[in-house]
Amino acid sequence: MNKLRIVLADDHAVVREGLRALIERQSDMEVVGEAGDGRAAIEVSEREQPDVVVMDLSMPELNGSKAARELLFRNPGLKVLALTVHEERSYLRDLLDAGASGYLLKRVAAEELVHAIRRVAEGGVYLDGRLMPDVLDRFFRTPGREDGSEQKKLTPREEEVLRLIAHGHSNKEIAAKLSVSVKTIETHKARALDKLGINNRAGIVRYALQQGWMQEV
Repeated sequence: MNKLRIVLADDHAVVREGLRALIERQSDMEVVGEAGDGRAAIEVSEREQPDVVVMDLSMPELNGSKAARELLFRNPGLKVLALTVHEERSYLRDLLDAGASGYLLKRVAAEELVHAIRRVAEGGVYLDGRLMPDVLDRFFRTPGREDGSEQKKLTPREEEVLRLIAHGHSNKEIAAKLSVSVKTIETHKARALDKLGINNRAGIVRYALQQGWMQEV
């Protein structure tokens, strides 16, 4: 079995040591590199070609948001999972706009971090649930299309697919859940995003929050 290749980027060596110990206890993961600043994170990732970069936001040389943007520009298939102490909405905005797949607070339980890594590696999105009522709900308030124009109505299946994507499910998981092909899910997703004028993951999350989906169980 091919293991998930993980790069750890945090300017505190003791944090990286703890994360390495946790990750290497998992049979399906391995740490292939570490970095203590944003520039080094880019260099290590270019060399090691990981599946997921677990990255702090407050790092020297280049902060996490800028490093994530550069990493994803160079390798669009890479997944970036932010692990930070910052709960401020501005940090979350920057990461989502950069294309990151997840945002976790450092007080998260070890089991949840492992789950989040697997989730983003599969193509899903993972956001710390504690951010939903306090930060995200206040961050994305304006209903409707982002450019203010009239949006087309989603079909029930398109809405269902977007709901599941917003809750972090991968295309493969959604296909299995709905008993259809992955290609069908991709088609529903593409049509929904075209109707809503959304072109990235941040837009899906914004729309889900506007509709109140993120507070659903």
